[in-house]
Amino acid sequence: MLRTKCLAGALLAMIAFTAVLHSQTSQTVAVRAGQLFDSKTGQLLTKQVVLIQGERIADVGPEDRIKIPEGAQVIDLSQATVLPGLIDGHTHVYDSLTAGGRVNTSKEAWTIIAVKNARTDLRAGFTAARDVGTHGEGYGDVDVRNAINKGMIEGPRMQVATRGIGGSGSDYIGVPGINLTGGQQTITGVMQAREAVREQIRYGADLIKIFPAGGYSFSPTGELFVEPMLTLEEVQAIVDEAHRHHRSVASHAYGGDGLKYSVMAGVDTVEHGQALDESEMSMMIQKGIYWDVTGYRYSLPEIVEHDRKATGGKYDLPSIFEKTFQMGLSMKVKMMFGSGVDGDPYAHGDQYTEFEWLVKHGMAPAKAIQLATIVDAEVMGWQNDIGSLEKGKYADVIAVSGDPLKDISELQLVKFVMKGGKVVRNDLK
Repeated sequence: MLRTKCLAGALLAMIAFTAVLHSQTSQTVAVRAGQLFDSKTGQLLTKQVVLIQGERIADVGPEDRIKIPEGAQVIDLSQATVLPGLIDGHTHVYDSLTAGGRVNTSKEAWTIIAVKNARTDLRAGFTAARDVGTHGEGYGDVDVRNAINKGMIEGPRMQVATRGIGGSGSDYIGVPGINLTGGQQTITGVMQAREAVREQIRYGADLIKIFPAGGYSFSPTGELFVEPMLTLEEVQAIVDEAHRHHRSVASHAYGGDGLKYSVMAGVDTVEHGQALDESEMSMMIQKGIYWDVTGYRYSLPEIVEHDRKATGGKYDLPSIFEKTFQMGLSMKVKMMFGSGVDGDPYAHGDQYTEFEWLVKHGMAPAKAIQLATIVDAEVMGWQNDIGSLEKGKYADVIAVSGDPLKDISELQLVKFVMKGGKVVRNDLK
């Protein structure tokens, strides 16, 4: 009898706890926005209310239309500008380590750094990210993504590219006799290309990253040469196999044949593309290929200094990049937002610098923010869930104190971050 009473009491307690938990998770939250960025139109709307039920937005609109239910939790951002959670289309949650760093850093320590980076990116306002390669940690990004999805650690919603695929001969770093296995999986021929795609998908890749072009150099007269690493047939095989499995392909290429082959084969995004030419841009427009510019990352002073030193002070890649970007703007190439943060030399959490680079080089602030919201959501195929503050989408919300359309540097000072209805940080209390 006593045992029956104890079991009944435990059952009642469990039911009560479940009811409390359900009421907490299903409580309506109302966010009052002084200004709200409509990422579809690029306009700022005033005096808006975002109603949130659980993880998703239940309704959004002017405060005179949206009725806040009795008992709802109200978050007052009436003195702030509210935006959809930002999306970074090119991150590396696993830092880029030197050969020496690789020797002295265990995989466990490297993963701890990756976990820290994911949290840093989220707190900087990036509630989603496309992580484009592990820099040598294999399939570790899959585990980081899964841990975030399970709620074990904090971080953006992630799509991951795992190892990347490159050409044979690029699979080691270091010097002859003293080297380490490189980050990318290398292939020779179309059969290995297809096998690599299938293997990476089997182990959790959301997209495929390729390295059809390697390092670059300048001729004495300033012509840029970029090492080709994959053949056209190999790139075509990778793209075809990835698309058969409903995976997109991101191509890391500065220029040269590798870049040309990527565009010809119909990759989904060109990463970097500093030396894109007019014919390649025209083909990208025709095929609907996005350009992931990563302007700030490849205009860092370290790159200019390196190139100038190598060419006797004559040439550098960032100078070419600036002209290419202007041509891309004038031709209206489809662009997306990607920072390229990789720890060193580009620290996680500093992605605001990419917004500033884009605006400095001629892009309207509203357009730059659209790239990092609705456009990146479309690139990732997640446009039904993220990228704008609309009914039914995830409640991924950030806020800044000022007006980022007047001063894009406001995105350096994100004060409020919510992901899936859960407040990650709120410095506007």
